[in-house]
Amino acid sequence: MEVRKALTCVFLTVFLCSGDAQDSVTDSVLNCCEGDVLFLLDSSGSVASYEFSRMVDFLSELLLPFSLGPDHVRVGLLQVGTEPHLEFGFDAYSSQQGLQAALERTKQLKGDTNTVEALLMARAQVLRAGVPGGARPDLPRVLVWLTDGVDPGNVQEPMARLRDEGVAVLVVSTGHGNYQVLREVVSPPTEEHLFFVDIDDISIIGEDLRNSIIEIIRAERLQVKSVSSTSAQLEWRPVLSGSGSGYYDIKFGPMRTGQIPGVPGGASTDPGSFQRITRPADSSSAQLTGLRPDTTYTVTLTPKNNQQVLNTLQTSFTTQTVNPPEPQIQLLSSVSVSESSSNSVRVSWAPLLPRLIQEYQLEYSALPSGPLQVLRVSNTHNSTVITDLQPDTQYLLTVSAKQPSGKERAMTVKVCTQEVLPALSDLQLSSVGDETVQLRWKGSFDGLRGYWVTWERGHSQRSTLYLPPNRLSTTLNHVPSRARVCVSPVYRTARGEGLCCTA
Repeated sequence: MEVRKALTCVFLTVFLCSGDAQDSVTDSVLNCCEGDVLFLLDSSGSVASYEFSRMVDFLSELLLPFSLGPDHVRVGLLQVGTEPHLEFGFDAYSSQQGLQAALERTKQLKGDTNTVEALLMARAQVLRAGVPGGARPDLPRVLVWLTDGVDPGNVQEPMARLRDEGVAVLVVSTGHGNYQVLREVVSPPTEEHLFFVDIDDISIIGEDLRNSIIEIIRAERLQVKSVSSTSAQLEWRPVLSGSGSGYYDIKFGPMRTGQIPGVPGGASTDPGSFQRITRPADSSSAQLTGLRPDTTYTVTLTPKNNQQVLNTLQTSFTTQTVNPPEPQIQLLSSVSVSESSSNSVRVSWAPLLPRLIQEYQLEYSALPSGPLQVLRVSNTHNSTVITDLQPDTQYLLTVSAKQPSGKERAMTVKVCTQEVLPALSDLQLSSVGDETVQLRWKGSFDGLRGYWVTWERGHSQRSTLYLPPNRLSTTLNHVPSRARVCVSPVYRTARGEGLCCTA
């Protein structure tokens, strides 16, 4: 009853907002946030085609106001079916035009509701720090699960692991799912992160859900860039740009001796030496000049606006010395993979610096969650062969160049092994009538997808037949005398070696 009452209030709010009000909502969302949001969309057969279409349209409207890209919000979409499918990852789209087109192309998977397997794929996405397409651990990460609530499986444990690893979990249920189960999996507070709504009324929760996401990924970071010995560039999110009024009050000065940056009340400026500048509401940066070399500064930024109270941001930085240190030698500049087989790969790296490097360390594990393996290599080698790998498997490999001082440089790549393609054995052909033959063969291999049967029909004509993996025989008609008949096993990536007989 409480949920239905809350939804009624949301409906009234949305109904009353139009025109300029909608534009102000969009303006307030633009540039507001920085983080990674992964949507887990129920695409199984229990979801009607109409419901699936409504959920995709809902996502399109929900995400439209956000600014996308590496410095803003990144979005991923993972569909739940018999075999979960990553529709697109975090690095796929940095513009609304591309994202909206991708959502329009999204097709329903149907099949079973394999939510547990989908959560394993989701965890691999949000924990792949430093990997192209992976989430950024220094920024907020959000998982939004849209489901009809029908038979989700044992999702409590994988959801708990995601929450323990810092991922905020939100749920939208359009069916009659188990409220207790869904209440357990969302991140607190439940009343802001769990939504029950009929599919025809799903649009009325859009603003509340968007605000819940914004509350998690709102960017309130003050960054200092391009620091020299006498100047620095200050950058922030333009939180006043949508209001059209107000200004930013900026104060900065040398940090007091003995103060500790990062400790509340521990980093402050000398009252007699701080400087003050202001910037208009539509600004997002300021140049700090007249600084002293090799000095630690603290800076505070306070957005001033009569309409709302905004947080004061603070950070610190140290200017460069007059004579900056010489650039350091790059200990590791490239990692490459070659000579891939079903159970081994050769890994090479550069440059080779035996005088500076104590040893090289290779860490690798099968994606998404295989055990971590460690291999140590002498500082006189710049390549090695990793063996005992699983066939047809993707691995995450990190190469680290370690110095005697304990410092290190690391690079991460993805490695794929080849699929095993066993050959067919024991093909038997026998005649059972005029131009009719029977084929029998032996085959039972892991990863087998089926068989291709081909035979000649005379005058350069050929016929083909595809059979499922559980078929080990077939009868062919219209096979002329001395025609060549072949059977080949089919695997995921290619055909295996087959056998041929003459009729």
